[in-house]
Amino acid sequence: MDTPKTTLYAKFSDPGAVATKWKVTLHVLQLAELFWITTVRADDCPHVTPLVAVWLDDALHFCTGVDEQKAINIRDNAHVTLTTGRNSWDRGLDVVLEGDALRVSDDALLKRLSRAWTTKWDARWRYEVRDGYFHQDGAGPVIVFSVKPSRITAFAKGDFSVTRYNF
Repeated sequence: MDTPKTTLYAKFSDPGAVATKWKVTLHVLQLAELFWITTVRADDCPHVTPLVAVWLDDALHFCTGVDEQKAINIRDNAHVTLTTGRNSWDRGLDVVLEGDALRVSDDALLKRLSRAWTTKWDARWRYEVRDGYFHQDGAGPVIVFSVKPSRITAFAKGDFSVTRYNF
């Protein structure tokens, strides 16, 4: 991925703050164990739920059961927001990623993603791949989505800066 266009939002940042470097924000996306995804229901109300995800090939990937609310919402509206960070006021970096969730059904990519899930969580998340889905322990098929960011915002705490990355 090319380095995105980076902008410091001085209006919402401390005097003298500097933009968070892209590599710092990318590191947070790669290591985060938990994300909160926001989708939109058919009645235009937001739906927010936690999930695990992996960063691979310049995109954030997550999975869900075919009948879960987020999957239903994405069928009608692919726009999603994924958020991760630290639950403290004065430390850490919160990251908000915006983009469209697109279904991944290519078995070769799914196998790479399955290995990424297994590696990231020391085999606590293991998926088999077949017929364009993840499968786990006899449960029904699991859909995998990919979100290539259109925009990412990083909120640095302590030195308080807001950095926007446009792709």
